[in-house]
Amino acid sequence: MVDTLKARVREGSPYPLGATWDGEGVNFALFSANATKVEVCVFDSEGKTELDRVALPEYTDQIFHGWLPDLGPGQVYGYRVHGPYEPDAGHRFNPMKLLLDPYARAHMGDLQWDPAVFGYTIGHPDGDLSFDERDSAPFMPKSIVVDPNFDWHGQPRRKPVAWDRTVFYEAHVRGYTKLHPGVDEHLRGTYAGLGGKAVLDHLKSIGVTSVELLPIHSFINDDHLLQKHLTNYWGYNTIGFFAPDPRYAADRANCLREFKEMVSRFHEADLEVILDVVYNHTAEGNERGPTLSFKGIDNASYYRLIPDKERYYVNDTGTGNTVNLSHPRVIQMVTDSLRYWVNETHVDGFRFDLGTILAREPNGFDNQSGFLKACCQDPVLATVKLIAEPWDCGPGGYQAGAFPPGWAEWNDKFRDAARDFWRGASDAAELAPRLLASPQEFDHQGRKPWASVNFITAHDGFTLADVVAYDDKHNEANGEDNKDGSSDNRSMNYGAEGPTADLEINRIRARQIRNMLATLVLSQGSPMIVAGDEFGRTQEGNNNAYCQDNEISWVNWNVSEEGRSLIRFVGKIAGLRRRFPILRRGRFLTDAYNKELDIKELTWVNAGGGEMEPGDWEGAQCFGLMLDGRAQPTGIRRRGEDATILMIFNAWHDVVEFALPSQASANQHWTLMIDTNLPEDAKAQETETFKFGQKYAVTGRSFLLFALVPDD
Repeated sequence: MVDTLKARVREGSPYPLGATWDGEGVNFALFSANATKVEVCVFDSEGKTELDRVALPEYTDQIFHGWLPDLGPGQVYGYRVHGPYEPDAGHRFNPMKLLLDPYARAHMGDLQWDPAVFGYTIGHPDGDLSFDERDSAPFMPKSIVVDPNFDWHGQPRRKPVAWDRTVFYEAHVRGYTKLHPGVDEHLRGTYAGLGGKAVLDHLKSIGVTSVELLPIHSFINDDHLLQKHLTNYWGYNTIGFFAPDPRYAADRANCLREFKEMVSRFHEADLEVILDVVYNHTAEGNERGPTLSFKGIDNASYYRLIPDKERYYVNDTGTGNTVNLSHPRVIQMVTDSLRYWVNETHVDGFRFDLGTILAREPNGFDNQSGFLKACCQDPVLATVKLIAEPWDCGPGGYQAGAFPPGWAEWNDKFRDAARDFWRGASDAAELAPRLLASPQEFDHQGRKPWASVNFITAHDGFTLADVVAYDDKHNEANGEDNKDGSSDNRSMNYGAEGPTADLEINRIRARQIRNMLATLVLSQGSPMIVAGDEFGRTQEGNNNAYCQDNEISWVNWNVSEEGRSLIRFVGKIAGLRRRFPILRRGRFLTDAYNKELDIKELTWVNAGGGEMEPGDWEGAQCFGLMLDGRAQPTGIRRRGEDATILMIFNAWHDVVEFALPSQASANQHWTLMIDTNLPEDAKAQETETFKFGQKYAVTGRSFLLFALVPDD
């Protein structure tokens, strides 16, 4: 092969980037603005022996490229990139280091943390200014050429779920099925396991529509975690933006195919797949981190470096480096990656970790940044859901509500307001705007209520069961003396820290879980539930389980009867959201009187049944929200024809006698749909009727929902 490949190499093409099989050979194309030579290293099928090393012969528009015959799918390869090793000038080229292809569609093998994977010599007096001459190939994962063909069984490309009907569900591929009794043991914790019937049936039963998966892009386990017998469980440490992580594959050799099959199963069940993506940093760390890919290909282009101190990295991510989304080729890589996952794997959207960084320019956050402009005009990305985590740890990092039209954003203000209200730490005035999709943040430039992705829990932080069971975090298992994770949990244990046999405490906790779930699912905006919250999953008080690939993080499917009851409750409130369109309006609702239609779209109600006055708000812990089903549904100036809904929120610890408000339409009455104080089989729910002005004894710490229906 050695003589044959070197003798038969052709010029190839600078496009597409990456390794592309054409049926007769493979075209290799790699961007580097500052390299002097690029070599492709061809390995045996196990990735252990380097069989050949061929220099790419052409350099076009800063892209090295060449075509090698007789290579095809399954071929293992890597790059060696030559150029100046001048860290003070931002250049860290070292051809002794085998590098992963940034555009590789598949990886094989795991990184072995050997000193040879660093571009400098660890322990050298000159530190990262030194040059290490050891070959890193024996310790590196490798890139693999893939066959992109896949039979989608005649499926339409995608069937997007309308935003107003979307209910997100955040889950981890491995942790979700690792303990699932309905998944074959050899498939647990894998893409194949996640696409199993038992999983899909459960997701459908609770009314979710869109499953948001924690990072599945190929990532690296941190050395410091491995030394403590821990792991980077969440996966926010990406090294390959085009490759699904093979650790989640039951058949690692066919990882990409298995991922596509999982997506296909989800689509057959009318469920969307959303990917949590990490384009803000890579696994290469700062100047003392390893050289695995981008750092050795073109460090000065791929990363933001400190001006006039190019040896060092801008660290707006808190991970050591920041991807340079001001560089056109880096923007191209990220958008190419996004389009690849949509076009080739049919995913339905993306949640962008530390999204503020994607909109950073040298002068700070800019919602007209090059990357955001590229996304907004892209005809492929315009068809999928784009969700930003609108903060990072850099200056001016908190940007909730500031992303451009077309984007949705995680709304942590909803989380904080809901937790605080239900534990009695804030009042109605704080919660009210969150129930309406936070219009102060999102009602501008034609953005819709769905732009507010409401959540009460997420992967980082307490589970919902732990929000009502712990006052303080308990992260001792992380090995950081309980110093990691946020101490601002806005939680309450109601009299005992952790599990208790006290029946009254457990009743309050169970009711508070229902209160918060109902608040979440029935508010305007796009709700997001975290896997396991629908049956009371606990992490035993750990609010930062990023390194716990074990029973702390894995979803425990040994569900109690109380948990099964909660599953049915979640299915019910999701069904009510579908059933009553006024709960998911496509327009921001307002309490202003609409003279033309002679209605108020919403009314804030006090316990006396009247409209809330300015003096009623301060300190109020029990109030109602009436949504008029006649509210204008669209931009067309006409009344709606939906049912009117009344929600009552009582965070007070005692019973409140609440007078049910009247509505202009005669010959109607209120029907109780939900009372979180009643057992799920209580006959009163959906059968008992109430007249205007009739008082209802609202139990302390409970949520109620009534629907207005015509008299018989």
